Amino acid sequence: MRTITLTKSILVIALISTAMIFSSCKRKKEVGGKKATEIIIPCKDEGRSDKKFFRADANASSQDMSLSREKALLAAKQRVSSLINSQIKSVTDRYVNETEVGQNSNFEAKFENLTREVVNQTLVDIAITCEKNFQEANGKYTTYIAVEVSKDAMINGIEKGLSKDQKLQVDYDKMKFEQIFNEEMDKLSKESGY
Repeated sequence: MRTITLTKSILVIALISTAMIFSSCKRKKEVGGKKATEIIIPCKDEGRSDKKFFRADANASSQDMSLSREKALLAAKQRVSSLINSQIKSVTDRYVNETEVGQNSNFEAKFENLTREVVNQTLVDIAITCEKNFQEANGKYTTYIAVEVSKDAMINGIEKGLSKDQKLQVDYDKMKFEQIFNEEMDKLSKESGY
């Protein structure tokens, strides 16, 4: 229940921040013979995932600068966590389907639990790749932030977790898993425009 409330609060903050972006970061251009306003979002490019890193960006506003930063960092961490979980789920589904794993559903469930633990541990050591702070005309502070998590850190964490569970280790084919993982990272990179 508390997580749902936190998520709703973050969504509201994100919407408000987005509205502030539209009003504060604009550039006039002619598009197709008509005037249009280009919105420039700080740290957006640094928040794009590629073949080697999971990345996300976010922004938040507050009357207090440190609270603005904390909110933006939390939102960026949640976005990168969601992205990683989605990618890992996709990799796990493909891995289970492409390999002949005995008791597929049991392996899949255990493997997903392991990867969730790895994601949570990895997010503690997340790297901030961009951070910009602004004070708006109304006195509020807005923080834009981008974070990243290394693909290799995720794979190493998964392998370390697997080494502790002999049943999972029996059905785990490291080379096959990494091949699928790399293919999914290539797709993610293309979706991000890299």
